[in-house]
Amino acid sequence: MMEKIHLSDHFTFRKIFRFTISPILMMLFTSIYWIVDGFFISNYVGSSAFAGVNLIFPVIMIVACVGFMFGSGGAAYVSKKLGEQDKEGANRAFTLITISTFVIGLILTGIFFFLVRPIAQAFASINSIETTKEMIDSATLYGRIMIGGISLYIMQGYFHPFFSVNEKSFHGFLFTLVSGLTNMLLDYLLIGVAKLNVAGAAIASLSGMLISFVGPLIYFSFGRNHLIHLSRPAKDLKIVLKAAINGSSEFASNVAGSIINIVFNIQLLKYLGENGVSAYGIIAYVCFVFFAIFIGYSVGIAPVIGYNYGAKNHAELTNILRKSLIIVGIVGIVMTTSSIFLSNPFSYIFANDYPELHKLTSKAMMIYSFCYLFAGFSMFGSAFFTALSNGLISLLISFCRTLVFQLIAVFVLPLIMGVDGIWVSIIVAEFLSMAMTMTFMFIYQHRYGYQIFPKREINTI
Repeated sequence: MMEKIHLSDHFTFRKIFRFTISPILMMLFTSIYWIVDGFFISNYVGSSAFAGVNLIFPVIMIVACVGFMFGSGGAAYVSKKLGEQDKEGANRAFTLITISTFVIGLILTGIFFFLVRPIAQAFASINSIETTKEMIDSATLYGRIMIGGISLYIMQGYFHPFFSVNEKSFHGFLFTLVSGLTNMLLDYLLIGVAKLNVAGAAIASLSGMLISFVGPLIYFSFGRNHLIHLSRPAKDLKIVLKAAINGSSEFASNVAGSIINIVFNIQLLKYLGENGVSAYGIIAYVCFVFFAIFIGYSVGIAPVIGYNYGAKNHAELTNILRKSLIIVGIVGIVMTTSSIFLSNPFSYIFANDYPELHKLTSKAMMIYSFCYLFAGFSMFGSAFFTALSNGLISLLISFCRTLVFQLIAVFVLPLIMGVDGIWVSIIVAEFLSMAMTMTFMFIYQHRYGYQIFPKREINTI
């Protein structure tokens, strides 16, 4: 039996791998079952419905990212409390943040449910010649069902980081595994057999999310021997505010990413019509898988960073940072190479009945692949500063990466390069984000006591 890994341990590459593999698999599996949704919709319903789902999906993500915000910010706060040896304070804060997140999810459901169709119509009006009624109707139906159960999606994202804080990340993966298998099975039954089309896809997704909410809720409610568990909530609402501020980078990243998806769709409707939106949707599904590895690693290692920050263990902070930069660099190279060679078969999975869409997607994916060389550095960097309770720097990295740099690039580069400029824009944005992240890490190393590079010894002979 392998030795249990604790937040207070010294982390070798082997221990980092063991500690983060479950969060990586958790995020990876979550992304894969979104891909299965897309596969069934594109192959059993049609390209217009597939384009409609991808048109409204960014709006769903904007609302759902509240869970990522409170999850990452709350996990950083709780792990810091554990590092300070305040276990009761950690549990009470965890409970208060959990209750607050669920209530906010219910409020957002009521606000956004009636906005789905106007938003879909607004997107469609951008290029009414290239869009169809089926596309708008599919976007509306899928969007309303998903928004109706958005609290489940919010809580699914919220609980993910706390399994790592609890030093039981594998248990979190098991809940995600069961949730994903449920979603995939229902995709087949509701879309492939019952022919419920996009409604079936939405119902299947929410059914899986219900498991990812109820399971962890029971797990943290009755696990009194766990490192953290749900208990009597703290009364200080400032804790919720601190969690929100500290996790604001994750919120901004997801919101900005969703806005960029909308902008990409606008540009693609302008240049390529529905095929462009479908191609971007296919690339986004593949991107989910690769980015999930970076996100899973960042989520998994963040509690270790937060714990050592609270314990003022600067040597271990340095150790974790240096090893993490090496890991994301190597993984980025592997991802880029894999994506280039697999662009054609990946495209074929979703567009085998649409030769023109297949050709467009395959070419676009090859260009897009180079963004993975740089993306991991800024994604880890944002999580690193969140774990250090520096929400401002984390927010700035995420905001520039997912909105500012991409927004400028996606409007400017197509004027120079045509439609290929849309795909190149993500590469430019990720490179600039990496440069910004490394600059901030260098500037703040003395404040937090870590060292990016080893000190050089000077001979005085």
